[in-house]
Amino acid sequence: MGIIEPGIGLLFWMTLTFVILLFLLAKFAWKPIVNAVNERETSIVDALNQATLARKEMATLKEDNERIIREAKIERDAILKEAREIKDRIVGEAKDVAKAEGDKLIEAAKQTINAEKNAAMADIKTQIGALSVNIAESILKQKLDNSEAQNELVQNYLNKSNLN
Repeated sequence: MGIIEPGIGLLFWMTLTFVILLFLLAKFAWKPIVNAVNERETSIVDALNQATLARKEMATLKEDNERIIREAKIERDAILKEAREIKDRIVGEAKDVAKAEGDKLIEAAKQTINAEKNAAMADIKTQIGALSVNIAESILKQKLDNSEAQNELVQNYLNKSNLN
């Protein structure tokens, strides 16, 4: 027997030890190891499934966020458009009211000017009439100093008044 060739006894004991070790491992260690590997495999599969679900949920949330952002932009644009329209309408109404008020003020000023002009004209006519009467009175006093001129003037007035 050489170093390389094992003996039959050694081979028997090695085989017996291997079979006993295999039996003990199969009886006590194999099931827990297989169960641990199976549990590990199950947990990895569950983790992968959860990751896939999380990815899908994230994609759904991202789509929802983009949709909400689009809707918010559309709503913002609509609000801004409505605000512009309201502003334009209010400015237009304010311009119309200001123009109407301006026209009223101009018309009132024209009426005031006309009234003052008419009053001034009436006052001027009154003053001219009074001045004319004073001038006529002074002229008549000078011409009618004698009674003959007075009689002649009265006759002229009577003749004119009978004609009318």
